[in-house]
Amino acid sequence: MNAHTDSPIEMNSDEVLRVKLEVLRREHRDLDEAISALVNAAHPDQLRLVRLKKQKLALKDQIARIEDRLTPDIIA
Repeated sequence: MNAHTDSPIEMNSDEVLRVKLEVLRREHRDLDEAISALVNAAHPDQLRLVRLKKQKLALKDQIARIEDRLTPDIIA
C-alpha cells in the first residue's frame, strides 16, 4: 500500500514546518527553564550550563530558519 493513502490526515510542507516550529519553541522554553534552575543551584555545573546554552542557541537558529521559510518575501 501507498503510505500517502494510509494516513487519514495529510499536511502540506508549511503545516509540517509550523508543527516543527512549535516543538522547537517548546524545547527552547524547556532549556531556558533548565538553565535558570541550574544557575540558581547552590553549585551549578558550569560544563553542563555551557552545553545547555549552546543547545539553546542551536534551537534558536533552527527556529529562525523555519520562521524565515514561513515568512513570505516582500518586494518593496
